[in-house]
Amino acid sequence: MNLAQMQREFQSWLVTASDDAAQRLAGGHVAGLSVYQNNYRVQLVDCLRVSYPHVQTWLGEDAFLAAAITHIDNSPPHAWTLDAYGDDFGETLALLYPDNPEVHELAWIELALSRAFVAPDAGPLTLEALSDIDWESARLHLAPSFTAHVVTTNAADIWSALQQGIAPPESEMLAKPAAVVVWRRQFTVVLEAVDAVEHAALLQLWENGSFDALCSMLVARLGESEGVAKAGALLAGWVGKELLAGVAA
Repeated sequence: MNLAQMQREFQSWLVTASDDAAQRLAGGHVAGLSVYQNNYRVQLVDCLRVSYPHVQTWLGEDAFLAAAITHIDNSPPHAWTLDAYGDDFGETLALLYPDNPEVHELAWIELALSRAFVAPDAGPLTLEALSDIDWESARLHLAPSFTAHVVTTNAADIWSALQQGIAPPESEMLAKPAAVVVWRRQFTVVLEAVDAVEHAALLQLWENGSFDALCSMLVARLGESEGVAKAGALLAGWVGKELLAGVAA
């Protein structure tokens, strides 16, 4: 057995506990391999705990451990760093808890916040930088850490309560789907609920950056005077919140 074959057999043993692979690796000493598989699984469980602390609190230790084991059985590591291991844990939770959408929405929030924290740096756009802009051709750039998601439950309120260390509310479905946005403001990651109009505006800006297209969308949705006023108000709010990172004419 050459080195490449040994590595493949060892991976097969770690991921699937293949008896055939174990026999080829250890012959009659299969029991000695178990320590490696135990360490492998413990490390991955710990990785998920670190990535999703509030999901663990919400589910409870036993349910979280069961979900983690299911994830490990079905999703072996796929990247060079364990930091990326939990990226698709929300998909496992969605399969395990199809009738509890707050669980995977809470997982999305935790993942989005952790990604925002390590997103590339970008200085915030200032009002002074907008003074000589040709707004018909201007393209605004959202912060690299920005992301958005539609939610159907009060998962954001649950996350906020858990983050503050207070008793979270009972899970409940929203009267209609809403949206949350995540970004990093200097060294602080931010989670904020936004209404349908602001969500649509941010998605429009995220798609092509055109302020003119953004205004056209808002005018079509709200009427001319209200749409133009809303565009100005949103722009000022985004600058104040450091949601914008640049502008190109």
